[in-house]
Amino acid sequence: MNRSQSIDLSRRNWIKLSALGAGGLAMGSTLPSFAAPKPAHAKSIIQIWMWGGPSHLDTFDPKPAAGVDYCGPYNQPISTNVDGIQIGQKLPLLAKQADKYSIIRSMTHGNNGHETASYITQTGRPAGTGDVYPCAGAVVSRFKGYDAGYKGLLPPYIVLTRPQGRFSESGFMGLRYKPFATGGKPSAARFAVEGIVQKGITEAHQRNRRNLLHNLETFGKKMDGNPEFALMDHREKQAYELILGDAGKVFDLSKEDKKLKERYGRGDFGASCLIARRLVEQGVPYITINYSGWDTHKKHFDIMNRKLPELDRGFSTLLDDLAQRGLLDSTIVWWGGEFGRSPKVQMDAPWNGGRGHHGKCFTHVVAGGGFKGGHIVGASDEKGIAVAERPVYPWDLLGSIYDRMGIDTTARLPHPQGLDVRVSPTPADGIKFGGRLKEIMI
Repeated sequence: MNRSQSIDLSRRNWIKLSALGAGGLAMGSTLPSFAAPKPAHAKSIIQIWMWGGPSHLDTFDPKPAAGVDYCGPYNQPISTNVDGIQIGQKLPLLAKQADKYSIIRSMTHGNNGHETASYITQTGRPAGTGDVYPCAGAVVSRFKGYDAGYKGLLPPYIVLTRPQGRFSESGFMGLRYKPFATGGKPSAARFAVEGIVQKGITEAHQRNRRNLLHNLETFGKKMDGNPEFALMDHREKQAYELILGDAGKVFDLSKEDKKLKERYGRGDFGASCLIARRLVEQGVPYITINYSGWDTHKKHFDIMNRKLPELDRGFSTLLDDLAQRGLLDSTIVWWGGEFGRSPKVQMDAPWNGGRGHHGKCFTHVVAGGGFKGGHIVGASDEKGIAVAERPVYPWDLLGSIYDRMGIDTTARLPHPQGLDVRVSPTPADGIKFGGRLKEIMI
């Protein structure tokens, strides 16, 4: 019996991912050298990816004076715990946490297509350059993961629960930097993380299978001292530590405080936020919560009446929980989607009160990890249609995030053709810049 065949983790290539730190893919010698490390304010990033694009008017950039054609029934924005800052009326819990985050109300790229807008926003690169660049999670995995001495058993880039599917997250950098997607249902009594928890197999059953394997396998014992079998044995121990040890238990919420779980919310988003906090405690550098349901072309406000309270509960509790545990100062929380929604409500059939795609002006939020809270960056016009002041492009935002992570934006990325490609674009690339977010960088 081959030991590597005995561990049923192939669905997500978990062993391959978990073993990269020990040389799982023989490409380290071909990678360009790192630039000198910069001082880091943050150790981890939690990205709340609003899959489909959230409405900026209904969340962090309310426009009640624009009238019902723009704000719909949400015409009573609420004051926050920071003087002069108001947010949408369906976010009362986040209003109490405004001192912890800053709102960027002048995000822009001008693209209204999901795939292209997602690519631009997540990679910080314009589209159509001939290369597929890696997203922020892959870049952080490169500079803060196994290549940089990361020793965790959990992969350095984890997505709850599925990749967005809009483009290849690792781009030209390849499989080594792809995220581990958990799959499963985080709010279930037993979160069946693909590759760790197998349906219908208890922990005791898994231990018995491992014991049986060791009792039957005599060939490996005869090869004691062989370096290849020693490495295989090391891989097996890593894999079983994920399945049965403390590392894998990060996904098990059964022993978490019930009151805290209730604060986060009993749905998948709340559970994902709580798991993200636990992953930060384990030292995982990059966690994405892929939060779907925001592509609201039809019956927008009916959907928002359900989704916004869920967002409010999970996001606000995450910020407070990180702060209470002393983790917010070293953890960036980044909220936003590929674009916003059209400011003017589409009342006519077939939309019946929907909002379309809007890449001309939208909102993102950042907190912790070297970013100040309680600030507004930029402004949209009176109806939220266009940027009125201080445009912020995705490469401005991502460059600022990399800076807070101590990643040199002039450092080279591993390119399969050996091209000289840097972490972030520069004005020499012929694109517009609004500038780094120095007004909110500590």
